[in-house]
Amino acid sequence: MKFSVKAWSTSKGNSAGRTGVFQLGNCPQIETPALLLSTRKGLPHFISPDLLPSLPIPDSSLLHVSPLHFMEGISSKTISSIGGLHKMIGLHDVGLAAVARDSIQCLPESSATNKLGASFETPCGRLLIKPAEYMGIISSLRPNLWATLADEVPAWVSKKRNKNSVDRTVKWLDECIALSPAGGVAFGAIVGGSDVEERRRCAQEVVKRNVSGYWIGGFGFGESTDERPALLSAVTDSLPKDGPRLISGLGLPEEVLQGVAAGIDLFDSSYIYHLTIGGFALTFPLDNKTYASDLKLTGMGIDQTKINLKATVYRHNTHHYLGFFRSIREAIKEGRFEQFREMFVEKRRIHLAEVAVCA
Repeated sequence: MKFSVKAWSTSKGNSAGRTGVFQLGNCPQIETPALLLSTRKGLPHFISPDLLPSLPIPDSSLLHVSPLHFMEGISSKTISSIGGLHKMIGLHDVGLAAVARDSIQCLPESSATNKLGASFETPCGRLLIKPAEYMGIISSLRPNLWATLADEVPAWVSKKRNKNSVDRTVKWLDECIALSPAGGVAFGAIVGGSDVEERRRCAQEVVKRNVSGYWIGGFGFGESTDERPALLSAVTDSLPKDGPRLISGLGLPEEVLQGVAAGIDLFDSSYIYHLTIGGFALTFPLDNKTYASDLKLTGMGIDQTKINLKATVYRHNTHHYLGFFRSIREAIKEGRFEQFREMFVEKRRIHLAEVAVCA
């Protein structure tokens, strides 16, 4: 893995976003802030592998994969004998980031998590996964990077439960690192719910460990929009500047902008998936007029079937949202990120109000 920070944007003397260059394995260099595309067992939703080149390259080359998807079906031993997930799916020039949480199908269930392992609601039922089991799957998949197992809790849990989640996450981090395969890039998990001090404590503990980057979890579980900046800053202010930061749970454009303002580099988002499932196409204007906001459709995969219609909408939404990230990067480089953010949020607010009136 290679990562370097290239530019900072500031607002009133404080940092307000940063750009960088990130590279994993054979994946081409990708500028950050960047989006990880959600997948099912390593393959993006709705689109066949032969259509992947129709997505923007290299911006679409980072894929999120949940190890929990492999608790059913093909065995870890078989995947390992094939040579890992890259070889199994035939995608050798993409970067695979393994994070247990999948905001589409595998959601943390904090009420069932205990000191032995983390609990998740999955398509095959509620699963309790222990660090040793988790690392067994990681070893077979051989992703380019992986996040350690975390105990994520919603915003409304008690202070005692929140503290326990941090203690468990740090303990599991040590266990995961001790079991980690050679050649993998480990991102230390940081949690803390809606408690600023616990988030800061967790970040400070993770920094002491031998990790290559940081995965920030526990967002998107009931925290308010107003309290989120302080929670994000409590984490990022405690991290070294040269380490990449990956976050889950911030998917909406406004949420992404909050994360960018706090110094987040990589976003694992299911926003495009949920839009496509609902039959919605992104239309909000992009700051960069040279980066097409509308997908220029070719004849590939377009017919009257629902499957191919979803593929077409997915391609459009992916092009559009990656264009949004490119606009963010350009605004940071030009030192106008805060202006871009304020303008974008205000235009979206007006647009959504107009839509509500017409509904």
